[in-house]
Amino acid sequence: MSPTDASTDADAGPAPRPASRSDPDPGADSQDTLDLRLPDELLALFAAGAGAAAPAGDDLLDRVGDWGPTTTAAGVFHLVPVHVERDLPLVARWMNDPAVAAFWELSGPEKATEEHLRAQLGGDGRSVPCLGVLDGTPMSYWEIYRADLDALARHYPARPHDTGIHLLIGGVAHRGRGTGTILLRAVSDLVLDRRPSCARVVAEPDLRNTPSVSAFLSAGFRFSAEVDLPDKKAALMVRDRALRDLW
Repeated sequence: MSPTDASTDADAGPAPRPASRSDPDPGADSQDTLDLRLPDELLALFAAGAGAAAPAGDDLLDRVGDWGPTTTAAGVFHLVPVHVERDLPLVARWMNDPAVAAFWELSGPEKATEEHLRAQLGGDGRSVPCLGVLDGTPMSYWEIYRADLDALARHYPARPHDTGIHLLIGGVAHRGRGTGTILLRAVSDLVLDRRPSCARVVAEPDLRNTPSVSAFLSAGFRFSAEVDLPDKKAALMVRDRALRDLW
């Protein structure tokens, strides 16, 4: 089962997708469509065969677990990589919240969430599931992933080291208060600060999830294109390193 996306402010961010049969959306803005060359790493993966792992020992996301805390307007925030044995009950409970389940489609027994988490943790490091801890309290779930090495790269003009974000706010008390916007900006800043090779942070919330799209826009992302994915029509949101200080 493929999750779609979740609430952020009823804030939301999507989870990884399988490839779609459609081509990249021709409505992508001209800034994005200038660069149509697939990253060398992605070409190498295709050449090695579908599902091939990256070279052993490669750290594809520059050690997310070592990024450390950051101070935000909402409090001190820290991305903590998930440990299934410790975190599964909490993440599964969030997945069964109706506001989350409507987009992530991981409601039901814990096993569905466990399989989703283990698929990432047992992979080659191109996606890192994390708890978002605010002032010491776990309150959100994140996936930081290499968008240029993800199936998403087949649906937009990916650039090397594009880094994607998926988000759900698990704590109801943190929804609808602008917390999602604050954290989206903080986490995208962390990506750009800790990953000097990354020029863009991307996301693909469901177009129907208006609060999520709004949260990304308020956090300094720009709307780039509508993208047809296998299970939804998504809004491709982009935050450029070169433009990060303009919003």
